[in-house]
Amino acid sequence: MQVQSVELIHLDVPFTDHTNQHMKYWLPHWRIVQLCKITLADGTIGWGETIPNYTWAKVPEDIEDRIVGRAVGDLLWQDALGAGVQQALFDAVGKVLGTPVYRLLGTKVRTWCPLSWWAMDMPAADWARQCADAVAQGYTTAKLKARTWYDLHACIQAIIEAVPPQFKLDLDFNGTLANAASAVEFLSTLEQYSQVAMIETPIPQSDVAGNAQIRNHIRRPLAMHYGSPPILTTLQEDVADGFVVCAGAHGIAQQSAVADVANKPFWLQLVGTGITTTWAAHLGAVCPQSKWPAITCMNIWESQLLTDPIELRGGYYRVPEQPGLGIEIDLQAIEQYRVDYSWVDPPRHVYRYARANGEVTYYGCSKQDLHNEYPRDAMPVCESGSECLPVEDDGSREFAQIYEAVQDGGTFRRIEQTNP
Repeated sequence: MQVQSVELIHLDVPFTDHTNQHMKYWLPHWRIVQLCKITLADGTIGWGETIPNYTWAKVPEDIEDRIVGRAVGDLLWQDALGAGVQQALFDAVGKVLGTPVYRLLGTKVRTWCPLSWWAMDMPAADWARQCADAVAQGYTTAKLKARTWYDLHACIQAIIEAVPPQFKLDLDFNGTLANAASAVEFLSTLEQYSQVAMIETPIPQSDVAGNAQIRNHIRRPLAMHYGSPPILTTLQEDVADGFVVCAGAHGIAQQSAVADVANKPFWLQLVGTGITTTWAAHLGAVCPQSKWPAITCMNIWESQLLTDPIELRGGYYRVPEQPGLGIEIDLQAIEQYRVDYSWVDPPRHVYRYARANGEVTYYGCSKQDLHNEYPRDAMPVCESGSECLPVEDDGSREFAQIYEAVQDGGTFRRIEQTNP
């Protein structure tokens, strides 16, 4: 069976209203979803999706030359074709053979796959709102972007008041704790919360000795992205309890085999709407160590792009048994969200970091760059009463002065209030 045609469709899928209040400043380009529609010679259609401004592998510009006229069986395991193309190829082949995708991927080890809610860094009340929404939608865990410019104790306490006691939190610091000394000191204070389930990347993963020190001193599992540091170093030095796995079908099969031999659990981190989430369920069904809740960020968009939206039961999603991915694409949603662009810029803004003593620091860098700028400035780690919020350009003279002062890596500090 040969590939007859491939069509790439760009969509601009809005975030949910509450998510957009924060995501529009950090990752507005995640709204762009690239659908892939592959048609085989017999008319069978396969669907997949790529989040082109994030996904592990973008679809190459010459994709038509690479796959049209080729035997589909020769293409399935070529991760370099991109996320959406690979998903669509597996979907189409599964439909031709009348079998669910998981049977093409390996031997099924579970029917129900765990899935986690996802939220970026937010103030306490907003995190509590996000986690309450997660509970209402059947989730039992949330992966949260923990950052040192927030009072994380206040954030966690607000969440605990809003969710059942069994709801778990996985905290991803993306290296912002900077070094083992500050990480051990702060992370030990989180052990009072049974809801905190695991810690991801507290300091840069390349710091092997530092991560070993953290793992030896905290009583929570430490998760690290597979391959950094090299997997043999990670296993030999035993610096991680488990992994974050993000790759194509071939890469995941390889990483899954190593994790299984090492008896190390992992979560699949494959970002996308209901399409990618279903793909993750098929992979999770055949990967023995895919025991930690998968991260797909499906909850951030207002639409799953499916006619029958995914429903969770107790934090689990049942892998479909229908041929292919086992989903039906919402064609009306495709027409509603279709666009001719592939990037969205954030509104002009600065970040305002405020401490309880009234001292305020403004940053002009992006949120991504703040990951490096904030610890480089030796700023406090999760200080009580601290908070960091975007300030959007309101056209005022005051904003213009602040914006000008923080360009080219500069910061602007002043006292704005004094607590009695």
